[in-house]
Amino acid sequence: MQTVLIETVAIALAAYVLGSVSFAVFISRAMGLPDPRSYGSSNPGATNVLRTGNKLAAALTLIGDAGKGALAVGLTVLYTGESPIAGFDAPLAGAMAFLGHLYPVFHGFRGGKGVATAAGVLLALNSYLGLGTLATFGIIVLFFRMISLASILAAVFAIFWAWSLFGLAPITPMVAAIALLLVWRHRENVLRIARGTEPRLGQKKHEACAARRKREKAS
Repeated sequence: MQTVLIETVAIALAAYVLGSVSFAVFISRAMGLPDPRSYGSSNPGATNVLRTGNKLAAALTLIGDAGKGALAVGLTVLYTGESPIAGFDAPLAGAMAFLGHLYPVFHGFRGGKGVATAAGVLLALNSYLGLGTLATFGIIVLFFRMISLASILAAVFAIFWAWSLFGLAPITPMVAAIALLLVWRHRENVLRIARGTEPRLGQKKHEACAARRKREKAS
């Protein structure tokens, strides 16, 4: 029992360290771009890196952030031989990699919002869970053209998908923990959505503010 506990703790710590690797920071440095924490939203993620105009850097950041989440789950499954659905260690590793991305030990605990990493974790845990969540994200983006809103609602629906597919299996509370943390990291976006100042795709922040003032005058 003690050996199993030590192994689980070691897996959790290793996954957290892996998740703490910020691809936004490292790729930006490697490609001679500004530190993503110094401009835009100050969020070290693919969306902010894209603000530099370098699509390759943003794509590599997206792949890296999603990949580390999937890698944490995949390596744990290979090591333990447990099912990512019925087992405990693989979902835990995914959640810890996600936590590492949000609060990376290598970068002063200033991390991203975790959308790409969460997607990588969910896809690695179960393809139906991951694809269902991504489909939810895509539909919301299509109708509302808000990445933040789509991320928040897709996270909430991920809990629903996990519960529907797996019931009370260990994967469900881990998915719920990831989803709630993701929503928490988007709390400022929630406030802007409520105020009508959250930019939509193709719309700048100042345009969103102008649109809100126009609605207020009309009312």
